[in-house]
Amino acid sequence: MEFLPEGFARVPWHDAASHVFPYAARVGGRWLVLRLNGFPDHPLYTLFADARPVADVEDPPEAWGLHPRKALPALTAADRAAVLSLMAGLGPYGAEAGSPCDGDYCGCAAWDDTFAAVRA
Repeated sequence: MEFLPEGFARVPWHDAASHVFPYAARVGGRWLVLRLNGFPDHPLYTLFADARPVADVEDPPEAWGLHPRKALPALTAADRAAVLSLMAGLGPYGAEAGSPCDGDYCGCAAWDDTFAAVRA
């Protein structure tokens, strides 16, 4: 696993009900969001803090308690809308760097805001 800043070990993750941004948590007034990437062409997840990339994550720590996803509390409708608005335009891997992946094999190009908003 890549380096993650201290304090990210125990995060109160919620199910964001999105195919692109499946997990989100409000911590210290900031939104932490995990984007699911086109694995194995890209790292499994990218962790964002208030829409800024923090780390690519291949193997999330068990302490995050991401699985089973259905066991997590769901975001409220208002919080889900806030997360999707915050993460607008960041669905494809690399979008945060201004170079969204449009690869033929990974499917990133389809991970737009409309797809992110479809309830998972």
